[in-house]
Amino acid sequence: MLLAGTAAGLLASCSTLNYYGQAAQGQLELLSDARPIDDWIADPGTSSRLRLRLETARQIRRFAVSEMALPDNNSYKNYAALKRQYVLWNVVATPELSLKPLEWCFPVAGCVNYRGYYSKEAATAYARELKAEGNDVEVGGVPAYSTLGWFSDPLISTFINYPDAELARMIFHELAHQVVYAPGDSQFNESFASTVEEVGVERWMARFGNQAMRDGYARYKSRKHDFLALLLKYRKALEQNYAIVDRSDAEKRVVKARLFQGLKDEYQVLKGSWGGYAGYDRFFEQPLSNAHLASIATYEDFVPAFRTMLKRDHSFPNFYKAVRRLAELDRKDRHRILKALAPQLPATPLMVQRSDVPTSPAATPSH
Repeated sequence: MLLAGTAAGLLASCSTLNYYGQAAQGQLELLSDARPIDDWIADPGTSSRLRLRLETARQIRRFAVSEMALPDNNSYKNYAALKRQYVLWNVVATPELSLKPLEWCFPVAGCVNYRGYYSKEAATAYARELKAEGNDVEVGGVPAYSTLGWFSDPLISTFINYPDAELARMIFHELAHQVVYAPGDSQFNESFASTVEEVGVERWMARFGNQAMRDGYARYKSRKHDFLALLLKYRKALEQNYAIVDRSDAEKRVVKARLFQGLKDEYQVLKGSWGGYAGYDRFFEQPLSNAHLASIATYEDFVPAFRTMLKRDHSFPNFYKAVRRLAELDRKDRHRILKALAPQLPATPLMVQRSDVPTSPAATPSH
């Protein structure tokens, strides 16, 4: 009961008991479904494929502690096999002619622009309510999330089969959120976790990877960069459309529809340049709306600055101490310091990944 109450009190969303109840129940069910990796590996009923994936995850987890000084706790040392595609679903909403998302605020994690549901049906029902109020709405599946160390986050069937480098990336990123987290400052939090993730994957692949793995990860990063650049291009065009004062709402709606059709058409061209890679097709499963683009942000703006800090501090422990000091500052002050560290480097656009988005008690994005 105490654990359920704690989970409910920490979860981002409105204060309705129904929402808190489903959030607490979903988190507790996930924890209760998880068993130690060693138990799964020793179980004769475990498939050889799953056994190999869990052994890889265990090796990545050990590397995170020994080489990156990430928390040596019980997170990602258990595994839960779920009977659904995603661990939960996030609802994002914006006004019809705006890209500014609605926000829900709560203790510890601050304000976030989504509500997470462990049931797709519940998420869809809430999305219908928001849409009935005139909002643009998106319901997106989330394969993983972090609780910032409040609970022992398990490995989950929703992402265990990711390629090795991407699995390492996710584990490093989510553990980094347990090291430092500034409530309400996603730009700071995500840039820090992305820096730890990037450097960690580079070092992990240098130790355990092969050329095929490095090539595959390079393709993954290149496609991701191209796709996010495409989304930002159309987000900017939509923002310009909505900002025109002497354009009527009816005219803005016409331009909006034309732009979203252009986005779909240009994606098909981009997909062809990837040789038909369809990994981003699910983004287009629902009719496109402002809500699809509201979750895009420049979440790697401060990565060059954090890399400078890591190089200066020589070790992960010293780096983490310096970042914690920044997190204690006012948001404006910490941003000013980070901008001064690498002002000459341009920002790289990054979408808030559904695998990194905070979705549970004090939950926060992965990547």
